[in-house]
Amino acid sequence: MKLNTGKLKVALPSDCEIRLAREFAAPRPLVFDANTKPAMLKRWLFGPDGWAMAVCEVDLRAGGKYRYVWRHEDGREFATGGKFMAIARPEKIVSTERFEGALDHGEAVNTIEFIEKSGLTTVILTMRFPSREVRDGAIKSGMNDGIELGYARLDQILAASGGPTATKRRKRS
Repeated sequence: MKLNTGKLKVALPSDCEIRLAREFAAPRPLVFDANTKPAMLKRWLFGPDGWAMAVCEVDLRAGGKYRYVWRHEDGREFATGGKFMAIARPEKIVSTERFEGALDHGEAVNTIEFIEKSGLTTVILTMRFPSREVRDGAIKSGMNDGIELGYARLDQILAASGGPTATKRRKRS
């Protein structure tokens, strides 16, 4: 079972969890915004070519809801949504997640941490699934590859946003 993809590091800390970690050369508040503001999410969170985020609703507050719908150019769709349980801007987000329709395998709890050090922000996403079988199914689905595709897009967007960390990054390349 392939776990790591590109710059995305994947671990299985328990029978029901997947932990994804990826570093971005951008300040934590900007990376947090990219993960919570619909205008930014629609630019990077859509996986392989041919897909786009058709619906992106975010009520970013404890108790608020979110819903994403992705649409393929051939008309296929899938959707997910959930409720924000805790928001600590720009450090952490805890939310539920449940896919709609045939992809519904129960509710997961996602914790996203944003850790900044020396101008680099590490995003750590821990997903807790209802069972080991659901967790393993998520891994087998190619989820890691899709997440890395989106994160690679986000990396480019953040680098193009300017600022001192983007400048440092361009000099290192």
